[in-house]
Amino acid sequence: MNVRMNRRRFLTAAATLPTVAWPLASRLTFAQSAAVGDARFVFVLLRGALDGLAAVPPWGDPAYASLRRELAIPRPGEAGGALPLDATFGLHPSLPFLHEAWQAKELLVAHAVATPYRERSHFDGQDVLEGGGVRPHELATGWLNRALAALPRKGASHGREAGITLGQNTPLTMRGPAAVASWAPSRLATLDDDTLARITDLYAADPVLSMRLADALAANDIAQGDAMPERARGAARYTETVRAAGAFLARDDGPAVAMFDTTGWDTHANEGGARGLLATRLGALDAALRELKSSLAARWSRTVVVLATEFGRTVARNGTNGTDHGTGAAAFLVGGAVAGGRMLADWPGLDARSLRDGRDLAPTLDLRAVLKGVLHDHLGVATSALDGSVFPGSAHVQASSGLIRA
Repeated sequence: MNVRMNRRRFLTAAATLPTVAWPLASRLTFAQSAAVGDARFVFVLLRGALDGLAAVPPWGDPAYASLRRELAIPRPGEAGGALPLDATFGLHPSLPFLHEAWQAKELLVAHAVATPYRERSHFDGQDVLEGGGVRPHELATGWLNRALAALPRKGASHGREAGITLGQNTPLTMRGPAAVASWAPSRLATLDDDTLARITDLYAADPVLSMRLADALAANDIAQGDAMPERARGAARYTETVRAAGAFLARDDGPAVAMFDTTGWDTHANEGGARGLLATRLGALDAALRELKSSLAARWSRTVVVLATEFGRTVARNGTNGTDHGTGAAAFLVGGAVAGGRMLADWPGLDARSLRDGRDLAPTLDLRAVLKGVLHDHLGVATSALDGSVFPGSAHVQASSGLIRA
């Protein structure tokens, strides 16, 4: 089920006069308060395969700098260096909010993580991630919707929405038997990112075409840049969505769960290191997460935000100063309810013998284990449902424990 509301009127009210947002949003009725109390969960899908070795550089691994070359993020303390996490890992310097969250013990980073998918198609990889199964196109519904259907209801009325999706379309993640509301920003994106991702994929194997496409996109950014710099445009794309998410989730009777996706993480060419294309996009994402925390206000203390991508990227840079589709990735858990300030990683190393297929970060952690841990300990979804309906056939994948503050 999908319920829409007047998005422009709601956002204006929510952003300027929060007390007025109630009558505008009250046409949506949520089952949250009867389901999981004041717990809130936000899932952010990073479409395009975020480079986890850039977002969370393993600067302490002896092979990192030599394999990454110009794309390597310098060590903490050096110019443009990583924001320190521990003796092996840091955060990209464009992620200051996430670093503040780490220092406040509100960020947990999972590294060398993956779904069961082991090929390198964006669209099949996203299908496995969103469906929660093992093979592409195996499931017609999404794991998060099925988790909503399995929430402890405690007498909640049938048909009331416990979740909301924010975006022009309802992603597979949120499709299924549970009723969900939906909200879309008042402006369509200026670029069709899905089509652009497909074109980038087609060009990726040809160094000349890949570089030509990257140059064309850069020229387009320059042409538009006089009106709004790329960082500002990226931030603007997120701001309306995260403010709306915060306005919905901050309500006492608001939804328990929200989901939105972001695009533009397919960095085949001109990725950049501490500065450049990826740095700009990470900066916009970081600013959006800061805005989400601000919008949630006191509700932040009971919130978990999970950010995940379909797979990682190659360890070594390619011939167009970018990275190609890989396997092991990074995922983030941030929020006041997260037992953070630590890494969740069985690090395989980046030496030649440790790489998958001689090119990828080898995955050592199943993303479903992380998601199970959050859904069980934060939202109260039963283990039997997690192993059966939410992530079918996953009984052998044990939920990660200790992810949520006691």
